[in-house]
Parts: sequence; C-alpha cells; structure tokens
Amino acid sequence: MEFSALPGVVLRVFGGFPALAVFCIVFALALDLMKRWKKCGNYPPGPRALPFIGNLLQVDLHNPHLSFTKLQKKYGDVMSLDFGWKNVVVLSGYKALKEALVKKSEDFADRPDLPIYEKIFKQIGEGIVLAKYGDWWKAQRRFALLTLKNFGLGKKSLELRIVEEAGFLNQAFEGDQGGSFDPHIHLTYATSNIICSIIFGERFEYHDETFHELLGILDESFVLQGGFWAQLINALPFVRHLPGPQQKIFENQKKASQFMQEIITRHKDSWDPDDPRDFIDAFFIQMEKMKHTPNTSFQEPTLIGTLLSLFAAGTETTSTTLNWALLFMVLHPDIQSQVHEEIDRVIGNGRKPKLEDREEMPFTNAVIHETQRLGNIVPISLPHQTYRDTEVMGYTIPKGTMIIPNITSVLYDEDIWLTPHQFNPGHFLTSDRMFMKPEAFIPFSAGHRVCLGEQLAKTELFIFFTSLLQHFTFFLPENKPRPNYREARYQITLCPPCYQLCVKTR
Repeated sequence: MEFSALPGVVLRVFGGFPALAVFCIVFALALDLMKRWKKCGNYPPGPRALPFIGNLLQVDLHNPHLSFTKLQKKYGDVMSLDFGWKNVVVLSGYKALKEALVKKSEDFADRPDLPIYEKIFKQIGEGIVLAKYGDWWKAQRRFALLTLKNFGLGKKSLELRIVEEAGFLNQAFEGDQGGSFDPHIHLTYATSNIICSIIFGERFEYHDETFHELLGILDESFVLQGGFWAQLINALPFVRHLPGPQQKIFENQKKASQFMQEIITRHKDSWDPDDPRDFIDAFFIQMEKMKHTPNTSFQEPTLIGTLLSLFAAGTETTSTTLNWALLFMVLHPDIQSQVHEEIDRVIGNGRKPKLEDREEMPFTNAVIHETQRLGNIVPISLPHQTYRDTEVMGYTIPKGTMIIPNITSVLYDEDIWLTPHQFNPGHFLTSDRMFMKPEAFIPFSAGHRVCLGEQLAKTELFIFFTSLLQHFTFFLPENKPRPNYREARYQITLCPPCYQLCVKTR
C-alpha cells in the first residue's frame, strides 16, 4: 500500500474526526521519533526522553543546576538532554568546559534562539550578550570593549568613580544603623550607578523614584526569566502565546526597553559628536560613520538591546556577589575579623581604599574570590550553541546544538576544592598565606563569550567590599532565624536567601 493512501484507510477504519485526531497524533509521534534518530551515533549519552516534552520532567526548572549536577553523576561530563524538541548538551567538569569554551572557543561561540526573547527582539536589537555569533556580534563586541575602555574601564578615572560611589553606599548603610535591614537594595543602587555612569553618563540618587522603578523591573525580570515559566517557554514555545503569569515576562521586557528609548531620545537633543559623554553618544557617532554601510549593525534598535544587556549584566551579578559577601561575613564573624585586621593594617581609617591595595591584601582578596565560588553567582552560565559540527571529550556534537555550561560542577568540584560546600578562603591562599587563583576558578565563564565586564566587576567588588568592611562591623539581628546559605534562589543568577543584618560603625 502506498503511504499516500494511508489517511483514507485510517478514516474508513476509525471514522470521522476521532480517526483524524489519531492520525495526527501518530504522525506527530513519527516526526518526533525521526528527529531523535537524526542524532549521530557518537552523540553524548543521556536519560531517555519522552515524546514532545523530552526530559523536562527530569529537570527541576526551579533549580536546573542541581538537576544537572545530579544527572552528571549517572551520565558523565558530556550529557545530552531534550528540552521539548530542542537538542541540548550539558557540559560539566573543568576538562570538558576548558576543551569546549577555551580550546574550541569558536565552535561553541554561538547563541541559541530563545523564545522568551524572540518577541521583544522583533522590536529591538538582540544586544551584545545574546546576539548570534558572526560579523554582527564581532563588530558590536569590538565597539563595546573599545568604548568601555575609553570611558574609564581599567583607568584611574573609573576607579575614582567607584570610590566615590562607595561613599554614597556607606552613607546609605549608616542611615540604617539602629535596626535590621536587607542590604540588597542599597547594593543594587551602588553597582547600577557605576554602569549607568558609563552608558548613560549620569548616576541616580538612591531615592530617585524612576531609578527605583527601573531596578524593580530588572529584579523582577531576573526572577521571571530564570523561573519555571521562562524555562517552559524556551522548551515549549507555544506556551508564550497562552494567557497566564508568563505574560508578565514580556510586559517587563517592554517596560525596560521603553525606559532605554526615553534616555536615547533625550540624548538626541544634546549630544556633541566632538565631545561624547557616554556609551550612547559614542554609539551615535558610530551610527553616523556607518549610515551608508548596507546591513550595518549600528542602528538604534541595536543600541536599545545593548543598553539593556549592559545595564542588566552590570547591575545584577556584582550586586548579588556583594549580597553573598555580606551574608558570609555575618555567618562567619571570625573571618570578618580577619578582614578587618588586614584592612586596618594596610589601609587604616585615614584614607579610602584603592585598587592597588589588593596586592597587599591576600586574605581580603581570597574572601572575595571564595564568595564568588561558593555563591556560584551564575550557576549554569548563559546558554551557548555550536557554531559548527564539533567534538568534546570524544563525543560528536552537531552544529546548532544548544550547550549549557554547568559552572556549578566546576566551582563545587570535590577533586579541585578541599571543602567545596563550605566557605573557606583558604581555597585561594598558599601555605604561606599568599593569594593564588586556581585555573578552575571560572565564575565569569571563558572563551569568546567570557563576561564583557569582568574587569569592571573585579574592581567594583574589591573597592565596595573593602570600603564597607573598613567602615562597618556586620552582625545578625537578635531573635531572628539564622539564614541558611544553602537555601539560595535561582533566577538566572543564584541569589542568597532573603536575610537582614545590622551594622555598627567601626
């Protein structure tokens, strides 16, 4: 019997609509099976996938990093999963991540199409963080690195700006003496003001209502985009068209892009091509240079997307790291005392910290690095995608496969760290108390897609943390439960449990 005659036979046997439904289901199952058969014979192992939904039931979408670590023990460092119809390979362990992200960096430099962003990307550009790999991304990354450098990255001028902002942060903490408070919002204001000064050319007062609203949208967006519904949308894209709480994701994206558009519009009335004030002005200049170039990436929608990327990345990760740092200080007052001692010996209380002090403060430097390790700020990194057919650890991975770097597996590796699940600054100290950084310390990822703001983040972390510990002693409030750092909250970044602390001026 010819295949073309099959639908008619099915209809005659089963009759009417029910038969058509059966045929459609069988046909869809056949397509699903054919899709999975396309995987090469040397494809990485993984758990058996269910039709249509794949391995979604085997991954906790609220804490995917924990699921990946559990599955790693059974299926190894290179493991395959199916998220809906999306082929995914999870890389765990330092050897696998180094081979993929460093040794074969270009092979893994692409980004997948993520349905939760597709709707907003129709209105604005992708932004440098989520852009596909290619000439567009290369041009934007070169421009961003050069522009960030021109506006102070790695220079004394930006360091002084951070020192000044640290003073405002200290004032905010002083205002909360006498009671307990959540430090998260103050830390977010401070770190956000640094990236704002670079991309917008201005800082905001901590009580500014517009600034407060924007940061509220940003915070909620990270919760939503790292949560269950966002993961479900990426696996099953049709969910984004259904009514429900997931629609809040798109509402927030629209609000944030409108905020960036308003700032860009204000800049248009006052920018001077001979005297750029910030990233936006520099982008305007480049737009003028490239306006006659066909298909140039230097267009206003791209600027909106890039501003959103830089603002979010420049605010969230650093503020979250500092939030973890203060939690670890109140949980480990003995370590806090050692930081105080080193600050008093090297800096004293008569001057402000500066970046060059870091070389003489190995213990404080180790505490910051251990915070990044145990805090595990970006536990699974942003997803990559293979740019071409490639191999990792002997397994073949086809072009277009979504790659999840399981950073958690490296930062908590029992073969690398002496006490991987405890706060131990000794992980970054030699036997004679000198600072050292193990090769496997990769909180900023690695390779072509390494964090654009790594240098800025390192400077902020040292100056903000040292300035706070120079001025204050931090302790837990009485009559309140002791926070458990293992109760972290996953929302793209891994945030500490909500907690309150008290401060006392030193």
